[in-house]
Amino acid sequence: MQKVPVIPESAPFGAQQRAWLNGWLVGAISDTETPASGGVAPVEVSTEPLLIMYGSQSGSAEGIAKSLKKEAPKHGFHSRVLELNDYSKVDLKEERRLLIVTSTWGDGDPPDNATEFWNYIRSEEAIRLENLRYAVLALGDSSYSEFCGAGKYIDERLAALGATRIHDRVDCDVDFEEASEGWTQAVWAKLGGSLPAEDVDSARDQAPAQESIEYSKKNPFPAKLLVNRLLNGPGSAKETRHYELSLEGSGLEYAVGDALGVYGTNCPKLVAEIIACLRLDPQAQVPLPSGESDSLENALKQFYSITQVPRDLIKKVVEKSGDKELGSLLMPERKRELNEWLWGREVIDLLLQFSDLGLEAKEFVETLRKLQPRLYSISSSPKAHPGEVHLTVASVRYHSLDRERKGVCSTFLADRVTLETTPVPVFVHKSPSFGVPADGDVPMIMVGPGTGIAPFRAFLEERRASNAKGKNWLFFGDQKQECDYMYQSELEGYVSSGLLTRLDLAFSRDQPEKIYVQDRMIEQSVELWSWLEKGAHLYVCGDAKRMAKDVDRALHTVIESQGGLTEVQAAEYVKMLKTNKRYQRDVY
Repeated sequence: MQKVPVIPESAPFGAQQRAWLNGWLVGAISDTETPASGGVAPVEVSTEPLLIMYGSQSGSAEGIAKSLKKEAPKHGFHSRVLELNDYSKVDLKEERRLLIVTSTWGDGDPPDNATEFWNYIRSEEAIRLENLRYAVLALGDSSYSEFCGAGKYIDERLAALGATRIHDRVDCDVDFEEASEGWTQAVWAKLGGSLPAEDVDSARDQAPAQESIEYSKKNPFPAKLLVNRLLNGPGSAKETRHYELSLEGSGLEYAVGDALGVYGTNCPKLVAEIIACLRLDPQAQVPLPSGESDSLENALKQFYSITQVPRDLIKKVVEKSGDKELGSLLMPERKRELNEWLWGREVIDLLLQFSDLGLEAKEFVETLRKLQPRLYSISSSPKAHPGEVHLTVASVRYHSLDRERKGVCSTFLADRVTLETTPVPVFVHKSPSFGVPADGDVPMIMVGPGTGIAPFRAFLEERRASNAKGKNWLFFGDQKQECDYMYQSELEGYVSSGLLTRLDLAFSRDQPEKIYVQDRMIEQSVELWSWLEKGAHLYVCGDAKRMAKDVDRALHTVIESQGGLTEVQAAEYVKMLKTNKRYQRDVY
């Protein structure tokens, strides 16, 4: 029982509207923990317990979970939010209601902060949960074969343990907002306490309107490009660029560790080639993902993904062409062969191979996926650069199947945005689980080869601007020191000033045997272990498929060798680091 203010009956609202607004006040008090003011009368409000848990790699699932907590009091629930790895802090056998929001990392694996829960429910130690009612919201990317794999498994496993679904699992693609909102509304309705939509809308309509424009993923801010600077020198095999964008007038705020979402557009040359291959009218009207319509040319340029081959397009080609071999690649048992066939292929390759399909414009775009924004780790501190945001982006350009390929957003920034004209539509993507320690005296170890240096440039700027006293150690690497030593003058300046306590470099192509950041970690095992034992936080940013796994193996090796621990004990030590937020990863 808790005391909260209520809207008096004399207020100009109907009974259901007052109920909704009173619920909103409960949520506001729960969020801010500030005492009621303004002379409104207190009322006793009883709330039922609700457990909300999440597994999140980039912050999206965590954001949804926290939104659920904010909404819970409006529906009569007192909620707690925990990472899935914190399952041992509650007695699941005694819980009655559980909402789980989880993403999938890689091809079917759980996020870092859900691995312990994942292992537990798979084990023989998992207890029966007949008293538990639950619902799962799964986030994923349908371009992966194990789409929403983590959410699917958790949902099925909880059911196998005897728990009862409140509502069926919903699997969300990268554009998850609408599906997530639908799941949320359905869950609240089945839990009870929600108002009819028209009453909620009516109550909201009578609330004071906000005059200022709020920029977000749905309404990105048109940022002006200030700087586009090549970071690689002559002779480099790479093209990595430093961008600076103005956020003046946007109201957008970010913290170090956050990412910037960027909406790019497709290459006009590729758009024209696809339309010509299909023998279609560029001005033919087609539906957009929003439900509106536009010309085929503009739709392909701004709203649809036209590089990665979607499964629906393959199905349509098989339907039109009757090609049995291509159709057989869609069978589940040939998943590996399909992935091998798709490697290096894009939509244009499929259309050129099957050039006489007679596809209509509408028919074609309905097989395509919505063009998604790209998320880039922010490489600046807002304290060091007020009103600006900096990015470190590798321009994706490669050759396959006798064609030159280009990354959509990276080459949009590099080639099609100018200082004078094209704005860059952006929004801030919060990453609350990846950031500098709140205590400025805590030492930091940062491992960021290539563009993985981006957040650590921001971390160092933040430490300098905050006058933090904690020691800082950076492992950085790339191919060749002569042409790939990004931010060299900045980093060496930080070493000279004492801000950067240690800087270990690994340039893989500068000697016959390749050397990577994980090799430098092993070389510095004694010192690395000493820092960890003194409370250092370890951060990793960069490639998830290889680098992050290699660094994780190196970390286990260091802990085993220097701590005198067994393999199992080292794994427990790493688990402790993760639990205490001392081992954080921003990998992609």
